[in-house]
Amino acid sequence: VQLQASGGGLVQAGGTLRLSCVASGFILDNYAVSWFRWAPGKEREWVSCIRTNDGSTFYTDSVNGRFTISMDHAKNTVYLQMDSLKPEDTAVYYCAALNAWLDLSGIDYWGNGTQVTVSS
Repeated sequence: VQLQASGGGLVQAGGTLRLSCVASGFILDNYAVSWFRWAPGKEREWVSCIRTNDGSTFYTDSVNGRFTISMDHAKNTVYLQMDSLKPEDTAVYYCAALNAWLDLSGIDYWGNGTQVTVSS
């Protein structure tokens, strides 16, 4: 049972990346899948979340309008499309599967981190 995050990299400001979070050993349906990020010297930030059974979404203010979270049920994968990237988006991004909507105590699974670096 695991979540595997990938898709990070180095891009220039204004560029795009798409992160993927693939689940194996369990089905993401009926979970709320979230993306978090940690930047050096900063607290963890809850970036986005999708409720897989109805597609409801959440975005933190700093990424709203630039990032899009989505799910491919057939591939058991959640994506985070990141457009108009800014240097302040630089962080390690992690995905997680929650058993309750926007409830940190309900995190059942954490994925590995993927580094996103945005140069100015």
